[in-house]
Amino acid sequence: MMALEMVLITGMSGSGKSVALHALEDAGYYCVDNLPPELLTPFVALEQQHGPRKVAIAMDVRSATSLPLVPQQLRQLQAQGVTVQSLFLDANTETLVRRFSETRRLHPLSRGDTADQHRALVDAIELERELLGDMREQSHVLDTSMIRASQLQAYVKSLIAAPAPQLTLVFESFAFKRGVPLDADYVFDVRMLPNPHYEPDLRHLTGCDLAVADYLKAHAEVADMFRDIEKFLDHWLQALVRDHRSYVTVAIGCTGGQHRSVYLVEKLAESFGRQWPTLKRHRELDAG
Repeated sequence: MMALEMVLITGMSGSGKSVALHALEDAGYYCVDNLPPELLTPFVALEQQHGPRKVAIAMDVRSATSLPLVPQQLRQLQAQGVTVQSLFLDANTETLVRRFSETRRLHPLSRGDTADQHRALVDAIELERELLGDMREQSHVLDTSMIRASQLQAYVKSLIAAPAPQLTLVFESFAFKRGVPLDADYVFDVRMLPNPHYEPDLRHLTGCDLAVADYLKAHAEVADMFRDIEKFLDHWLQALVRDHRSYVTVAIGCTGGQHRSVYLVEKLAESFGRQWPTLKRHRELDAG
């Protein structure tokens, strides 16, 4: 059989699966939207006859009754030599409600015959979370609550570019005032560290700027925090590899997501990038 690379996209309705699929199409993938799980294995067999190819498949809750088949199918495909990456797009309920309200679309699980449409939408979203729980658990999660479509496209392209057989570390800075990322495997709160925001000359800069880095390097507690996070990850990464994890997302949060968290993400990505495939993203800065 010919080599085949496959990206499977699942996730919450309204989380941006079509945006992610378009990003993969731009990256040269042959894309299929809403493929029924029962057709996954025969579809892959057909594609393998066409020679080496990259394919991307999106599935959603409309296939909920047969989604439990997918994990076993993926294991079988991997045993046949198919490279599989599974992405799950998520967003918080408030964001999903707003998106459905703005587009005036019905949620696939919504009941249209109820007087309280808002309550019906929230109930449908929560039911969808429950139905997709197993798929989420076995996929790399991307939280789209606070990011624009262009950010999502960039994140998807960076993930598929990472070496598939190896554990990839994703370091992400964020602002606590805008919420904790839903896709984080580990969250570190660095709000207790000295804040460059209160230095007039540094307020408009970011943790990527040398002046901010010099300010933070001058405080011993910043170095202590870096070493503690580094030591924790060093201790557990091999266990995560043994657990067959493809991605681990480490989120570093400060108040505004501009200085301290950005600086530490840059430092951690530099440190771990010497040994592991490493990605970095700055949620608040990337949105600017």
